[in-house]
Amino acid sequence: MTVNDWPATGFLAHASDHLKQALTELAREVRLAAGEVLFEEGDIGDALYAVKSGRLEVSVMSQDGRKLSLDVMRPGSLFGEIAMFDPGPRTATLTGLEPCTLMRVRNSDLLQAVERSPALGSDLTRLAGQRMRWMSQRMNEQVFLAMPVRLARKVLYLTSEQNGARKVLALSQSELAEYVGASREAVSKTISAWRKQNVVEPTRGGLIVLDRKALTELAELGTG
Repeated sequence: MTVNDWPATGFLAHASDHLKQALTELAREVRLAAGEVLFEEGDIGDALYAVKSGRLEVSVMSQDGRKLSLDVMRPGSLFGEIAMFDPGPRTATLTGLEPCTLMRVRNSDLLQAVERSPALGSDLTRLAGQRMRWMSQRMNEQVFLAMPVRLARKVLYLTSEQNGARKVLALSQSELAEYVGASREAVSKTISAWRKQNVVEPTRGGLIVLDRKALTELAELGTG
């Protein structure tokens, strides 16, 4: 593996060549099957991961025992960076949505590299800051935005890498409800309203985005 093998998009797109070179030298490849759990919330973490190919679901358990899907990690995504600074319990569960190839860097190996080259510490701190801002934004959306706005943003995000005018989302309404922290009934009611506006078309176990511009406008409601 070389520096150029790291994905050019996503979180690692902002990493310096110096950091990418260090990660290249330290990384070990990990393969994950569809449905396989990489680690669970509460497991002790000692490594960061970068997604080379495939997609993983990020989820947590609510206090009432419901699974809440928070995000989907795509090629270029970096996660587990908290373990680089403070190894401890994982804050979420990571599950392969499809066969995945990951690059794993152990905490102890990276810290030794930082000791040899302190500039790597600055790169890692900058990336961690970007992740913290991203997490803060997601939390603010969950608390302050109305559910239809959160749903519109999530559908846009989950279909952002698809080409063509019609974008297909292979998630059930129950799964979408998990992603936005709402009931299935509330999500179903919202999707029915969007269908009447010719914004989306529900399918068996999924959703087709018919009018991405209109969905984008719905995602921006209440943010002005």
